[in-house]
Amino acid sequence: MATVIVVTSGKGGVGKTTTAATFGTGLALQGFKTAVVDFDVGLRNLDLIMGCERRVVFDFIDVINGNARLNQALIKDKRVDGLYVLPTSQTRDKDALDQAGVAKVIGELKGDFDYIVCDSPAGIERGAQSALYYADEAIIVTNPEVSSVRDSDRMVGLLSSKSKRAEEGESPIKQHLLITRYDNDRVKRGEMLKVDDVLEMLALPLLGVIPESKSVLQASNTGTPVILDDRSLAGNAYRDAVARFMGEQIEYRFASEKTGLMAKLGFGRLWRRDA
Repeated sequence: MATVIVVTSGKGGVGKTTTAATFGTGLALQGFKTAVVDFDVGLRNLDLIMGCERRVVFDFIDVINGNARLNQALIKDKRVDGLYVLPTSQTRDKDALDQAGVAKVIGELKGDFDYIVCDSPAGIERGAQSALYYADEAIIVTNPEVSSVRDSDRMVGLLSSKSKRAEEGESPIKQHLLITRYDNDRVKRGEMLKVDDVLEMLALPLLGVIPESKSVLQASNTGTPVILDDRSLAGNAYRDAVARFMGEQIEYRFASEKTGLMAKLGFGRLWRRDA
């Protein structure tokens, strides 16, 4: 049975779409057939970051409305086997995400894929709730800043109460924390929160710490997920995060803290999927 992962955040501009594209690519590199779905109706940036914007003919909303079949809208990545993108519409709004239609598309994807990565719009409105509703697991993306962390805390509550799993009394969505745009020098100067500070505020298992890197912007501008850049620190940090998600024990190489609350909460320097 396919696993549905929502990549979400309370605040915009934290690297959520970059994470969805990169994480989906990382899963495909591990040999899993993966679809990355853009739920950000009206903006549609996933196809740009994945480098397939010129290949978009039909989109998610076309499939929901019955104007196209799912296999007509899915775009196969040319670089990574088993990786597909389902773009969304630039001309519609979030109200086009009809719940029955979303359920139908997710159901079809589950029949053919190992992982479905949902790129959620930021915030708590309809698009975000549609993206998280069918999720089995969630990656909450936050920057090490108070406002970003506070907004992420709001998403933790929504994931716990507004999902299909919550409504049907099933086991809750498994939540993971990913800290992006982390700058050790700024942390030392007191301009950013420490990893320990973020963990104390959110109390979620830490999946990864992605360092601030110019390579992320360069990768986005060229339509190449940064995880494909072996020389990028951010790319390697995303590789570590995907490996942790799959159960590997890997040190947090890109955070300055090695002890403290990370150890007290059971994260320490290693992370186990079954913890």
